Amino acid sequence: MRGKTHMLKKKFLKTKCKVTFELPTTLAENAETVYLVGDFNNWDERATVMEKQAVKKAGNKFSITLDLDRDKEYQYRYLINGTDWHNDWDADKYVPNPFSGDNSVVTTKQSSNGKE
Repeated sequence: MRGKTHMLKKKFLKTKCKVTFELPTTLAENAETVYLVGDFNNWDERATVMEKQAVKKAGNKFSITLDLDRDKEYQYRYLINGTDWHNDWDADKYVPNPFSGDNSVVTTKQSSNGKE
């Protein structure tokens, strides 16, 4: 995984963690709409739309930054074009969901060495 950019970017503040979620470009190619759906919005499929940006030579990019409570774990998935569910390939971990698949997990716990 050397040279690979991590798509979950975290900035730790006193009481919050700013997390930037970015859809992998291979999934963004044919996407018109992308929603970030998870514990932080009660799995509301229309609550958190990701911002679409055109990137030269890379096609589309979808991203969003959320303020999440620190020291928690949040399950989430991406919903593309209202029908296709995808995990985040750069999630901190994965947990089984009740639909015979896995959910992505982001952790907002800061380790003792100051890194994620």
